[in-house]
Amino acid sequence: MLIERKEGVSNETIYSPLPDSQATLETVGGKGMSLAKMIGAGFPVPDGFHITTEAYRQFVAANGLQTKILAALKDVEVSLPATLETASASISRLFADAIIPNEITSTIRDAYLTLDTSHLALPVAVRSSATAEDLPKPPLRDSKKPSSTFAETMLYSMQSKKCWASLWTARAIAYRIKNNIDQNTVALAVVVQEMVNAEASGILFTANPINGQRDEMVINAAWGLGEAIVGGLVSPDTIVADKATGKVKKYDVAEKTVITVLAESGTREEKLEGAQRSLQVMNEAQVVELVTSRAKSNPSTAVRKISNGVARTENFISCNRVPSQPYHPNPSNGNCLVPS
Repeated sequence: MLIERKEGVSNETIYSPLPDSQATLETVGGKGMSLAKMIGAGFPVPDGFHITTEAYRQFVAANGLQTKILAALKDVEVSLPATLETASASISRLFADAIIPNEITSTIRDAYLTLDTSHLALPVAVRSSATAEDLPKPPLRDSKKPSSTFAETMLYSMQSKKCWASLWTARAIAYRIKNNIDQNTVALAVVVQEMVNAEASGILFTANPINGQRDEMVINAAWGLGEAIVGGLVSPDTIVADKATGKVKKYDVAEKTVITVLAESGTREEKLEGAQRSLQVMNEAQVVELVTSRAKSNPSTAVRKISNGVARTENFISCNRVPSQPYHPNPSNGNCLVPS
């Protein structure tokens, strides 16, 4: 499907397909650029598209927000957290009340329809993608806002605005002040990707983050979508495996009380009941398949398992972290591979 050109706005500057070989840090942010590079390298990445930093700038300009943002920041003191929170809340309200120009909204809608020709029924994840110089180190927790349906234009408009507003959290504002980054120059891109409705999700560390052993991989795994693990809402199973063979060296089964599932508009957490709470999320064959496929540079492959005749998909994020770095299981981190 071709995207028609809209009057008054250049589609090429506010939208680009996810595999765009011309994607840059300045136009699609760190997450977007990494995804484009991974696709170009042949990695299995869910399809999607970029809403570029130019779209953010046009949204801000159309609503006259920049002077209001700067005014909200005028009395901020890094040493006074309350002033940061007040400024952030004020800017968040500005974004919530602002209107995305019709030209941008319709371009985003048309881009979505390139993914789903069944007329706005495909679940997608809408995630922020900041330029590296705007990110605190270690990075902020991913501000992804998954949308389970695009049935209404307002839904993804709202999600895009939430991503854009995440540029102005109290922590992000403080980081830029401390690092002398001009608040008047920052912008944010958005990544929209097909949602992987995984039955189980996890994080794969390609070096043991506890003892530093590089011949071991560690997997954190839990039932449902990955948001519960990333958000620290569930205690996952922890699996230590030999990197060369995938053989399980240690498997600690956690009591998994929460599961993240798709909802009518987004995701929701549900209480996990019954025996599933204490079941192993992965068996040894699945661990071997995941670890050895990763070791052979076929990263983040979706592992399919058959249980009672039903194919089930696990979704893993692979993180290259060692103990000298802070433990931060976050898919927005440049050291992590995105879910496949």
